[in-house]
Amino acid sequence: MKCRFCNNLLTEKFIDLINSPPSNSFLNQEQLNEPETFYPLLLYVCKHCWLVQIDEYEKPDDIFNQEYLYFSSYSQSWLKHAKQYVDMITNKLKLDKSSLAIEIASNDGYLLQYFKEINVPCLGIEPSNNTADVAKEKGIDVICEFFGKTLAARLADQDKKADLLIGNNVLAHVPDINDFVGGLKIALKQGGIVTMEFPHLMQLVEQNQFDTIYHEHFSYLSFYTVHDVFASVDLEVFDVEELDTHGGSLRIYAKHKEDSSWPISENVDKLKEKEFEKGMFNLEYYQTFQHKVDKVKYSFLTFLLDQKNSGKKVVSYGAAAKGNTLLNYCGVKKDLIPFVADASPYKQGKFLPGSHIPVVNEQEIRKLKPDFVLILPWNLKSEISEQLKYIRSWKGKFVVAIPELEIF
Repeated sequence: MKCRFCNNLLTEKFIDLINSPPSNSFLNQEQLNEPETFYPLLLYVCKHCWLVQIDEYEKPDDIFNQEYLYFSSYSQSWLKHAKQYVDMITNKLKLDKSSLAIEIASNDGYLLQYFKEINVPCLGIEPSNNTADVAKEKGIDVICEFFGKTLAARLADQDKKADLLIGNNVLAHVPDINDFVGGLKIALKQGGIVTMEFPHLMQLVEQNQFDTIYHEHFSYLSFYTVHDVFASVDLEVFDVEELDTHGGSLRIYAKHKEDSSWPISENVDKLKEKEFEKGMFNLEYYQTFQHKVDKVKYSFLTFLLDQKNSGKKVVSYGAAAKGNTLLNYCGVKKDLIPFVADASPYKQGKFLPGSHIPVVNEQEIRKLKPDFVLILPWNLKSEISEQLKYIRSWKGKFVVAIPELEIF
């Protein structure tokens, strides 16, 4: 296998999570008796450009199909984050009714709805039809396609270049990162800027976030690598912010290289230096990750088995993709966790891939009164523990497994 960015041969493994079904391939009752497809979940690191990337992956057309079940608007904290971004960037760029904001992977309109509220013209690009339909119901224009050079050129021909080009948690999802970033160059208006948010590889390693590894994440990104990928198409990253979303993300700001209207922030060199000091340009940094992950796995399994042997009840909350990676790598089935509750009606009544744990309404927690609620989307533990604080009335406790087992 060759690196998706620099085309060098990949020889160094980062982590092997064995085999797993795609993390968002939820099942219905009838499918439980049918064969289920598992794919290798093996990552390599390129020792030339330091891009961490998946070996085998499911085709994007199969992942982002009409039954794609991730809807961004079911997290109140994420909606708040989106609204704050729109307020900030509108003021920063002085966007108005003559501007055009384009979001790639616009999902259900969770972000573009806030541009629409202030009459800034916007366009969504979203390959998943069912999430795009929800955005369209909000009055948002959406193109249901994958983004790359071809679509970007068509938009440019239609005089639809962006003053602001947005991508939140999409850069890691694209199988051809060169085609995607090349498309950004084509679709960006002269004088416009690109902002991209993506989970920071440094946080994944430092915080044992192996459950964020799944088949629809083709790349795992350091700032150094992203800076080089953008530079390869003459897009210059001129600023970067460290965010606490998704367990630690980066927001980069990029412009056409020839555009001198935005000075290079000192944040750029500072973050490169931070990554260097962490050892991210040394193979040992990546080669020790498997051992750290397996310690988390054994601690988590010990907890579940101890509770089972003690007659205690453990359920989970949040049917997130990251939870499926955790459960499948640890081999957890419904004998240890009888159900996962989730707020999304699109997931309720389904079953988790691999583990076949049923997804239910939150009311099932109130009925069962479990001793422990395992929060699978640990990045939302504050929001979820506040939402479910009623479990304290029967002395219930919360649990997260990442970055290490915590009971609170």
